[in-house]
Amino acid sequence: MTTHAEPILDFPFTWDGTHLPAQIGELAPVVKVRTIAGAEAWLVSSYELVKQVLEDDRFSLKNTSDPGAPRQYALTIPPEVVNNMGNITGAGLRKAVMKAINPKAPGLQEWMEGHAAELVERMLRHGAPVDIRSMFTDPFSEAMHCQILGIPHEAAPLLSESLPIAFMNSPREIPAARLNWDRDIAYMTARLDDTEQGLIGDLAKLRGTEGYEHVSDEMFATVGVTLFGAGVISTAGFLAMALVTLLTHPEEADHLADHPELMPQAVDELLRINLSIGDGLPRLAMEDMTLGEVEVKKGELVLVLPEGANFDPSVFPDPHRLDFTRANSSAHFSFGGGSHYCPATALGKKHAEIGLRAVLAAMPRLRLAVPVEQLVWRTGFMKRLPERLPVMWQPSAR
Repeated sequence: MTTHAEPILDFPFTWDGTHLPAQIGELAPVVKVRTIAGAEAWLVSSYELVKQVLEDDRFSLKNTSDPGAPRQYALTIPPEVVNNMGNITGAGLRKAVMKAINPKAPGLQEWMEGHAAELVERMLRHGAPVDIRSMFTDPFSEAMHCQILGIPHEAAPLLSESLPIAFMNSPREIPAARLNWDRDIAYMTARLDDTEQGLIGDLAKLRGTEGYEHVSDEMFATVGVTLFGAGVISTAGFLAMALVTLLTHPEEADHLADHPELMPQAVDELLRINLSIGDGLPRLAMEDMTLGEVEVKKGELVLVLPEGANFDPSVFPDPHRLDFTRANSSAHFSFGGGSHYCPATALGKKHAEIGLRAVLAAMPRLRLAVPVEQLVWRTGFMKRLPERLPVMWQPSAR
């Protein structure tokens, strides 16, 4: 057994989302890396071991926020919020949250289709080129989460202002993160008193009722703030990165535009091949154990690398090929796994299906409006994200 790997690599490797980091093809299944915060961690990248870590509760997400624990980066949310879904479940609010984020909720899919069509129409009126991030992927996701929460859509710019800092990877604490958090919690707490719709309206109705006497307004508000933040950054980020993949695979994009019936399976393949997760999924080892050929000690940080597993050729033959007919595309780890598998998986997929279908139907032969090497990638961020994504399309498509 080995207990360390030399040399220790700095992680993350790159924020460029157009290609898999070169280091991944050279990695052993478990290697030692140095994080942004300067801590050492085990990076796990093979499909088999990623699955093992995510499904073994001896690797804890909750305890990564413990005082003195090795850090991937400084926390930008209160430590107690790290295990957010666990807290929601413990407060008895999971049923309400799962009801709200169900894409089959009455009227939600129809609303998404209508709003996507409105945003596409606005881009067509604007004319090419457009920044499809600022005109479509971001506003589509932000409005959907306002709709789910039952808060005014006009709140989206205010709440979205916090996200570039809330999801920043920094070696030290960021004072503005706490200021943003307090402001957003205050906003969502106030909505408990004046909102009767959506999830916030449902939560407001639980205040003081039997079984919920112990749940504070701050906890109710935290549900709203975290759902908006994590939901928007994940769905908008994936939709943008799915478009990056299609824009850099024009033949496959044209085929999907011509065969929209492939969309559900295409979304899973786009999830598998996408590189939107810019860091590793952190876990803290709660006891000594063997992982592959290394011995992990209690208290050590383990980082799971979904993109490593998703490109593992032993599971996905010819993994760099974008194949909308791949039989096992849905076996990816882009939504995590185990007890912390993303509860909004179905919503995220439906959001992407509707968004991509709307764009490709109205703007077939969609292309990048700038050379791919001119895309600017956000650095020091939990997601890989192009700052702008300029696109053009065939004028006669109208």
